[in-house]
Amino acid sequence: MNHIAAGLSRFGAGTLACACLLALCAAPAHAQALSDLEAPQDETPAEPANAPTGGKLLLTAGVSQLEGAAGGGLTPWAVIGGYGERDQFGASAFYTRVDVGDYSLASYGALIGIRDRVELSVSRQAFDTEQVGGALGLGEGFMIRQDTYGVKVKLFGDAVLEQDRWLPQVSVGVQHKRNDRGALVRAIGAKDDSGTDVYVTATKLYLDKSLLLNATVRFTEANQFGILGFGGDRNDGYSPQLETSVAYLLDRRFAIGAEYRTKPDNLDIADEDDAWDVFAAWTPNRNISLTVAYVDLGNIVIRDRQRGVYASLQVGF
Repeated sequence: MNHIAAGLSRFGAGTLACACLLALCAAPAHAQALSDLEAPQDETPAEPANAPTGGKLLLTAGVSQLEGAAGGGLTPWAVIGGYGERDQFGASAFYTRVDVGDYSLASYGALIGIRDRVELSVSRQAFDTEQVGGALGLGEGFMIRQDTYGVKVKLFGDAVLEQDRWLPQVSVGVQHKRNDRGALVRAIGAKDDSGTDVYVTATKLYLDKSLLLNATVRFTEANQFGILGFGGDRNDGYSPQLETSVAYLLDRRFAIGAEYRTKPDNLDIADEDDAWDVFAAWTPNRNISLTVAYVDLGNIVIRDRQRGVYASLQVGF
């Protein structure tokens, strides 16, 4: 048990892969080509602006990150999830699976976007220790689960449409997390089994360069994204953490990129490392997105060099 924090530190990295999907909206070579982001002529065209759902351009709704917010896999972006515009509603659901040498992680959830201004999300992360759980004295297949409830509000800017301005789209968000292993996380030094992250995020899409950049500052006291509780015997309190994303569009439906997320180091029992990965994403049509990534999770509990493949599916409108 004394080693459990070290392994869990890198599990959020797998979800970095989802980050690429929003970058696909950068397919045009310049702002004049914005209309080209819509579905091809043989697909159903976007609904008119006064329709209840579906008005946004192809893939500008982003994907779902680890804790359920729209954006990249590891970090939330300033975009509002779903395809709804100012007078519309949108929604999406996702499932993500990470398999490495000795462990697995699943994350799944859904969100709703309201008038391209407010986003409400819910998700669950489930970490399976598999056979290693027995070696740690927790029992083979021991599970740690966390539920996350999120709210995001757009403040100003438009990451896609405002190509003639340097100002990015900026949003603020809150994610309340509840861990189902209170006794365990307190035994390893955490102060609580629930906590709330607050973040500010800025996203800018450069259509003429097919490049998306994102930066997020998160104020958090979560250990390993909350999997090991909140606060600790080393540090107990909020600290600012930086999360960054970059994605590059190779063609209209295929993108590559990476994300990096720093994390606090609150527990004496193990150092907490930053998380990262590299990814590729493909969108067969307007409503489905698929992402895969190479994930290097490093040491996980009593197992070193935990590397594997991340895969994520999102459906939305």
